[in-house]
Amino acid sequence: MAVTITTCNLTIFLITSFFLTPSATPTTTTTTTCTTCTYIKTHSNCHPKGYINYLQLFYCNLHKHPKLGFLLLLVWLAILFYILTNTASDYFCPAVDHLSKTLNLSPAIAGTTLLPLGNGAPDVFATVISFTAAGDGGDIGLNTILGGAIFVSTIVVGILSLLISYRRKTAIVDKPNFIRDVVFLIFSLSNLLVVVIIGKINLWASIVFASAYVVYICLVSYMHFVSMKKQSVVVSTDVHDHGSTLPLLVRSADKVVPKKQSVVMWVLFVIRLPLYLPRRVTIPMVTKEKWCKPFGVASMGLSPIMLAFILNSEEKMGSKAGVVVWFIASVIGIGLGSCTFAFTSSTIAPQKCLLLWYASGFLMSVTWTYITAEELVSLLQSLGTIVGISPSVLGLTVLAWGNSLGDLATNVAMAMQDGPDGARIAIAGCYAGPVFNIFVGLGFSFVIACWLDYPASYVVPENPYLCETIGFLIGGLLWALVVLPNREMRLDRTLGGGLLAIYFCFLFVKIARVIGLIDASMSNSIESL
Repeated sequence: MAVTITTCNLTIFLITSFFLTPSATPTTTTTTTCTTCTYIKTHSNCHPKGYINYLQLFYCNLHKHPKLGFLLLLVWLAILFYILTNTASDYFCPAVDHLSKTLNLSPAIAGTTLLPLGNGAPDVFATVISFTAAGDGGDIGLNTILGGAIFVSTIVVGILSLLISYRRKTAIVDKPNFIRDVVFLIFSLSNLLVVVIIGKINLWASIVFASAYVVYICLVSYMHFVSMKKQSVVVSTDVHDHGSTLPLLVRSADKVVPKKQSVVMWVLFVIRLPLYLPRRVTIPMVTKEKWCKPFGVASMGLSPIMLAFILNSEEKMGSKAGVVVWFIASVIGIGLGSCTFAFTSSTIAPQKCLLLWYASGFLMSVTWTYITAEELVSLLQSLGTIVGISPSVLGLTVLAWGNSLGDLATNVAMAMQDGPDGARIAIAGCYAGPVFNIFVGLGFSFVIACWLDYPASYVVPENPYLCETIGFLIGGLLWALVVLPNREMRLDRTLGGGLLAIYFCFLFVKIARVIGLIDASMSNSIESL
């Protein structure tokens, strides 16, 4: 569902821009941005960070069929979105969920660390990768985080409010937690706004920026323990009514497939096999439902080799260092694979060394998310050059939509199926997630970028519209902060309609600027006022 919606939005946005913008034809892009095949081949800056040179593919290999080339890039973009979101939901989230249980983390700590990390993994990794890329990478990262935050805090919360009101349900948001999350989110945006206005940030300032999330965790933990002290008896109605508690990370439930659809599902499985198999044989999974000994042996044996391949390709090691890395990885892989083959059962999932299994699954799912996000950012940069649209606009819309539609689907399902508690959890995630993405995603990216430029400060990419985006985002937060307390913390049409109106105004301004309805001179005159 999420992939279908992403593809639809992506196609409408990019194809509209492709035909409406003056510089959108592949043969008329600016010469300074790698427009000819010869220029692309002879200049290394025309190869964005990634495994495929999309500009060379488009302008050299498919130069006689630009429309076909553009369509193929769109299809590949949809595939990368699918891999990114599917890896997070099917591999990363289960690993994080089991890690939290194995480490016996309290719900307050897990909910403010592992839960946002699981749900916001695509945003965080895409941002970190973009900040290490050349060119407009940092701009893409900033706009991806801000685009995801405004989408979740307006569209997702707005749709939840309208659906609950339409079905005549009553959902009351927890006031102290709501105010805490919204105030911290506004605080994080204010700090980011200062960084954008100054135009640079040094290493120590970036560490302080990222460390503010520790303050947030401490505050959440304090409120949690105070709340627990006030409760003499803890009653879990979900356990008595449904026989189970809400999982830490929400994933799509398995559905029973009718026999009539078995052929269609088999065909879809064959199509998905090239995307499924490489991850299945390199990401260890030890859950009772998905345990398979051949895949277990293969994943434990091949995961070190995959890490060695990525390390060699990323670091550009010499021949001797590369041989040493390959040898060490091969020895570790053969050892882990042999132990898995000798000491595990074909029918029962392993019950010992679970921390090693979960940590391995976590590491390899992070690795797959990392390389997919790297390729996705590289493709977005290339599409920005081909279409004539700033890559930051693509990050603000397309990448943000793709990474946030999963939140929309899971939060709506939780709110509709799990009653008032589900609605409270869904709304809390809509604000706690962006806090994590800004402080940890952007904060960690700032630290890495400053470390790479040390002792010089990291210069924030110039984008006169970042302040505009932050302004719309703060406007949506203030609307919720004013409306909800006045409505006794009930989700209703007033809240949802206002939030949707704010986002559509924001989207209209962005698209109007792209297609030329709002030119740069008008924007500059408005900003000067």
